[in-house]
Amino acid sequence: MLAAFRITAILEGISYLALFAVTMPLKYMAGLPMPNKYVGYAHGVLFIGYIILAILYWYQKKWSFKRLLILLVASLLPFATFYVEKKYLQKSV
Repeated sequence: MLAAFRITAILEGISYLALFAVTMPLKYMAGLPMPNKYVGYAHGVLFIGYIILAILYWYQKKWSFKRLLILLVASLLPFATFYVEKKYLQKSV
């Protein structure tokens, strides 16, 4: 499960950044809404997968509630899932 969670965390972070840095400017500045739609769908699926895997992994590792909150808040902040992957998931603390 750790490998799936690590991959999901990285992909969720990439999709979040792609959504804001690439496809939203394309949609609003260039009038191209389709990339935003597809990247948005992918990000939505990855976001839900990240949340589910975070809860399952937190439960499996019997971590504190504070650590669960860190995992969940990371899904809302740009670059934060990369931090979580590096700090909490690489070594599987």
